[in-house]
Amino acid sequence: MANRCPWLDETKQYYVEYHDQEWGVPVLDDRTLFEFLVLESAQAGLSWYTILKRRDGYRRAFANFDVEKVAAFTEEDGLRLQQDTGIIRNKLKISSTITNAQYFIEIQKEFGSFSDYLWSFTDHKVLVSSYKELEDYPATSKVSDALSKDLKKRGFKFVGSTIIYAFLQAAGLINDHSLDCYRRQEVIDSYQASGLEYELV
Repeated sequence: MANRCPWLDETKQYYVEYHDQEWGVPVLDDRTLFEFLVLESAQAGLSWYTILKRRDGYRRAFANFDVEKVAAFTEEDGLRLQQDTGIIRNKLKISSTITNAQYFIEIQKEFGSFSDYLWSFTDHKVLVSSYKELEDYPATSKVSDALSKDLKKRGFKFVGSTIIYAFLQAAGLINDHSLDCYRRQEVIDSYQASGLEYELV
């Protein structure tokens, strides 16, 4: 039986599929990065499993994470989403998703893509950690601190360093698969196949 990361509750199928297929795999396309940013921001104060179960609801509610469409949502759209049982019906989180989409587009215009902006914080390398036990994992890092600070300066909401660290893990800028997790080396091998550089930290 394959070893997996210590944070994973293997009784929850959504979690297992997410861990085995997505978590820690480098993301370079802006649509997926926007999706992960929306979901991680929605998680604030809640469990990640709570959000994963509503992922399809978020896709429907936020135009399949088309950032241009979300940025154009109106006040009426915000009110409609507050009645949508498929998502977390938090007024501030909903409104911040819309305004964050607008700021996301501003970054795309400035840097060519949100991906180029984001990956500049790791010098366009994957940072590969060496954790084994659950207590080894940090909640933040220097990179998440710096990115959180910059996003806040640009107007983003629900982007504290803890949320951003989880975002970096999800989007694969940080490979936090544990030392004895079977996915750790698989993901590292994928960098080598794609030409992505990585650094052990």
